[in-house]
Formats: sequence, structure tokens, C-alpha cells
Amino acid sequence: MSGDVEQLLRRALAPVEPPEDLSTRMRSTLQSISDMAAEELEGWELAAMRDPRNWARPAIAVVAGGAAGAGLLVLGRHRRHRSRGLRAVAQRTAATVGNAARKIAARR
Repeated sequence: MSGDVEQLLRRALAPVEPPEDLSTRMRSTLQSISDMAAEELEGWELAAMRDPRNWARPAIAVVAGGAAGAGLLVLGRHRRHRSRGLRAVAQRTAATVGNAARKIAARR
């Protein structure tokens, strides 16, 4: 029974390879968001910031630019550490869960 559970978990947790161009598309999208946010902030004058009604657009630009920048950092980190692969992580996870399932089944 525990072997069946482990095989089911291995199939359920099998890694799915993303499309080849996904990373490139994400990087270009995040870069364009970051560039648009920077352009939006460049257009604002400091004198206009005295009125709180004018804070929404720059605040959104800061948040969007920051999120896009963080996304670019994550993509860069993932690309550098891709050699470890998701397959190894999925296999370790499946083995750990399978071992725990065997222990639970043995107690019963």
C-alpha cells in the first residue's frame, strides 16, 4: 500500500516544464512595467506633491516599479540556480511524503 502511495505522489508531484520563452516574456514584461513606472515618476514635479490628491499615481508607480524590480531579481536568481532543478526538489518532496505515509501505515 505504501508503495502505491509513493508512486501516486511521484506522479502527482512530477515537475511540469514551462514553455521555453516564459522566462524571456516575464523578464520583458517586468522590465516594461519598471520602465513605465520610472517614466511616470520622472514626469512628476515635487511642487505637485504638496497636495495629497496627487499622491495616488506616484504611489502606484512606486509600488508597481518595486514589485517589477523584485520580480526581475527573483528571475535572475532562478536563472543562476536553475541547475539544481525542480525535478530534484519534487523527488525529495515525494520521497519525504512517501516515508511519512509508510510510517503512518506501519502504525496502523
